[in-house]
Amino acid sequence: MKTLKSTLVIVATAAMFVGCNDGKNDMAKKQVNNYESYVDSVSRVSADKASENWEAIERNYQQMKTETNNAIASVKENSELQKEVDETTLKYENFKAEVVAEHERMEMENDKMMIHHSLLGSEHESGDMKFEWINKDNILGVYQNFVDTVEKNKDSYSREDWDEIKLLYEAIDTRKNTVEKEGLSSADNRKIAALKLKFAPMYTLNRMGAKSDENAEAKKQ
Repeated sequence: MKTLKSTLVIVATAAMFVGCNDGKNDMAKKQVNNYESYVDSVSRVSADKASENWEAIERNYQQMKTETNNAIASVKENSELQKEVDETTLKYENFKAEVVAEHERMEMENDKMMIHHSLLGSEHESGDMKFEWINKDNILGVYQNFVDTVEKNKDSYSREDWDEIKLLYEAIDTRKNTVEKEGLSSADNRKIAALKLKFAPMYTLNRMGAKSDENAEAKKQ
């Protein structure tokens, strides 16, 4: 992280130190070298770290690119310099695509974790789908919180959210099969059955609605 911050500060401002007495060709070459150095430096940063600092990286890049384009525009025979700039720009765009993809993946993962915690509560451990923390004493409360939360937020869930909800629901049901053998009371079992009857049509109808809404939005684009 410290290296990345140094790169953003030092490399992005390197163009300021180009000698004013140099000829336009030398100044342009130095600026192109600075541009290449900046892109080489940031592209060595891992996509997840770059994602965390993307605004600064992109801001400095755009400044560097503008200065580079202006520098080579003042040179008559600049085809070689332009080729170097184009190759460096392509390298940056490929790096940017990786960072954007990683950023989207991280956002999806965060959204998924938020759904998990809202539906399952604070006892749930991220990544654990065995749900061994669910027992005969708390399973009714788990189902109740799950169904109540889904009902409360059903209009805001996307199709992907509903798919994740279904995976969690099925995992709870799998755990219930074990809990029943551990002494789940008949009264709690009946209440859980009622909650399951409430959830099933709510899931089916709202997932279909979410898919329809997404298809309609896609047609508008």
